[in-house]
Amino acid sequence: MKKNLILVILFTAAILGAGLVLRTDPQEARSDAVTEAAEYPAAEVNGVTIHYEIFGEEGPPVILLHGNGGSHRDLGLITETLVNAGYKVYAPDSRGQGANEPEKEYHYADMADDVYELISFWNLDRPALYGWSDGGIIGLLTEIRHPGTLRAVAASGANVSPDGLKGYFINPVRLMSSIGGDPMSAMIANEPDISYEELSGIDIPVLITAGEDDIIKEEHTRMIADSIPGAELMIFEGENHGSYITGSTKMADALVEFLTRF
Repeated sequence: MKKNLILVILFTAAILGAGLVLRTDPQEARSDAVTEAAEYPAAEVNGVTIHYEIFGEEGPPVILLHGNGGSHRDLGLITETLVNAGYKVYAPDSRGQGANEPEKEYHYADMADDVYELISFWNLDRPALYGWSDGGIIGLLTEIRHPGTLRAVAASGANVSPDGLKGYFINPVRLMSSIGGDPMSAMIANEPDISYEELSGIDIPVLITAGEDDIIKEEHTRMIADSIPGAELMIFEGENHGSYITGSTKMADALVEFLTRF
């Protein structure tokens, strides 16, 4: 029992130090920032119910994907900036998170397939996609698993292997997973497993970003960008995993500049 408590403390310290949205209790994903599920529209896709919101009256479509354990409301600054710039934003809560019912297990590939089916549900023709953290992984996987689905992808703080995460973060997560931690931590500990060949096959405009003090190793972020033909890379000085995304408009402004070129 004492060992488990120490591991929980280490895990929590890693999460807080990273500034990552991750909740060890799945029910906490229904945070005060998320309205009751009944107030959101929902789509039945890929065997699950996905709640979402749509912002903006018209304009080129952009899908936004939040980080692990959060909700679409975490990307409010980016949503507002995109709508003001003339884009129509489609913002789902990822499966088992936000306003959605918790799942017993999670896999990035399933979430990428959720996005693919949502695009069909919304009747969108090659939307752009922005994802933060897990959302970035899911965005890359969506195009890898369903080539030609997206017009462009921007991914912030994404990794293509658990080894791309810094030790102070991934080691406690692995320990928690090994003693039967929540299914979210199990996914982070073991996934994703995206190969160089898969990255090199992405044939659309891609922007890869990270904070200078991110939980993602900088060499890993650079490897991702170098592996995707023509991908652009931005490292935000003095920023961590989420500060330039949820705490300022730096990423929002960079995203608009990126999307206006494609």
